[in-house]
Amino acid sequence: MAAKIIIIGPDGRQERELYAHNTLGRHPNNTHQVLDRIVSKEHCHIDLVNGQYVLRDLGSLNGTYINGERVSEKALGHGDEITLGSTRVVFQAAPSAQASPPPPQQHPAGPPPRQQQAVGAPPAPIPQQNPLLQSKVTIAPGMVESHIRTKLAPLMEQSFLPERLIQDNDTIRRDYEKLRATYEVTQAISVKLEVEDLLAKILDVAFQLLPADRGVVLLYDEDKELSPRCVRTKRPQAVGEELVISTTILDEVLRDKAAVLSSDASVDSRFQGAHSIIMQGIRSSMAVPLLHDSEVFGIMMLDSQIAANAFTEKDLQLFQTVANQAAVAIQNSLYAKKLEHEAVTRERFQRLLSPAIAEQVIAGKVEVEKGGQLRETTMLFSDIRGFTAMSEEAQPSDIVDMLNEYFELMVEIIFQYEGTLDKFVGDEIMALFGAPVAHEDDPIRAVRTAIEMMRVLAQFNEAREKDGWPPLAIGIGINTGEVVAGYLGSSKALEYTVIGDAVNVGARLCSVAKAGQVLISRGTYERVKDYFEVVELPKAQVKGKALALEIFNVLGEKEDALVWDEFTRPN
Repeated sequence: MAAKIIIIGPDGRQERELYAHNTLGRHPNNTHQVLDRIVSKEHCHIDLVNGQYVLRDLGSLNGTYINGERVSEKALGHGDEITLGSTRVVFQAAPSAQASPPPPQQHPAGPPPRQQQAVGAPPAPIPQQNPLLQSKVTIAPGMVESHIRTKLAPLMEQSFLPERLIQDNDTIRRDYEKLRATYEVTQAISVKLEVEDLLAKILDVAFQLLPADRGVVLLYDEDKELSPRCVRTKRPQAVGEELVISTTILDEVLRDKAAVLSSDASVDSRFQGAHSIIMQGIRSSMAVPLLHDSEVFGIMMLDSQIAANAFTEKDLQLFQTVANQAAVAIQNSLYAKKLEHEAVTRERFQRLLSPAIAEQVIAGKVEVEKGGQLRETTMLFSDIRGFTAMSEEAQPSDIVDMLNEYFELMVEIIFQYEGTLDKFVGDEIMALFGAPVAHEDDPIRAVRTAIEMMRVLAQFNEAREKDGWPPLAIGIGINTGEVVAGYLGSSKALEYTVIGDAVNVGARLCSVAKAGQVLISRGTYERVKDYFEVVELPKAQVKGKALALEIFNVLGEKEDALVWDEFTRPN
């Protein structure tokens, strides 16, 4: 059986027997035609020389590669993979020759497609500072065909050998490149905390270290979908062009958590029947995972439109090093933003909620909806009787000190029963029970809060009277009903509150409550009557209500309400 080659390209897989003299190229006059847009018309020869097949590049523009290494002439061994543009050609020796190793290479390899930046050379120019996401990024299956040339193992080893174990220059050079990439990334991002600025700087560094034309960073969004967060181009005229990303590449990176080097070809569906023009644009691309605790949270990609083999495996390793540093920096930035957001959220909710409930909201265990949610809530209103006259007679600073001390005591009680502080309006307190956190006994909690507020106020007055200040008296109104609860207001000034007629009823009850009274509505009474001693008072006509309100005065807990005083005695 003769030796053969397997050509794997956009038009499928073909097996061809080799002759003594074989030509490969794009032109149909070749022994083996390669339908690849960037393969030269006559790209290379494969000739039988002294019993071995030898490949010789014919000075092709984009080069010939054997097992990822660019060559000008080299003897072929069984299983060697030849890369021409975006086409793979696998050499299979005749059965009798498969066990014989190929002779040593007789000719030196040709020059590399580009020179690595020399040690000590000035850095490459920073790419054009384009606004983020000016170029369109499309992730769509079927628009790009990808041939994966190289894949690095997940979590590529980044350790360095001890000096005494280094025995070759290649190890030293590889370690130097790791250190250089780490240093460049660290220097560029050392003071960047905003994620967008950070991503832009990381791509800048990647452009300096690697021969790329375009770069993109994709991160998972709130919908758990990969979406572009930063796109950069080296050439200003490239701004606005479309960057189509192969789903084949993304799937490989996500599945194996591995860095991938590929040759990609854009496919125009209009030309699917015409092999010679099916490949509308060839490029090289590299994609590397961004890992945190072995989980992929994003992908970095670079591409080059100059040639299908613009990147080498060494470039991929260097890009992986950049990505490793970038992943740490991005996670730190995201974590810092999360802490900042939580600090603002904690500070906001700790003003409204008890510490335990606030922590549940911050941790996401309790959802506070923006825009409003219909829910049953118990509203508690309290205000100081005679406050206006008191304010006219006292110094403003004394009034402020008194209110701060009074509010501190009252809010502590509200939080004790896991209520929500809605707002202060002058001397009035508005509290909620059932929003944003609901309990089965919210009306009972609200009434117990009111009773405790009266008890603590009595102690507060004893201390005030000892210091020569007049005592305070408050009236409290409580109502239970359906309201709309949520964030309300403008985009710049949102406030968690409730609205609805049930809120107005609670406020009206407070307005008619005498000093020392805790007045509740019929709705609240039906939910608490088994727990508290309550007397019904005459109906009251209040502002904004056509019908008079049913009013109930709370005397205390069932076992405690043994006596009435001048404030609680029913009329």
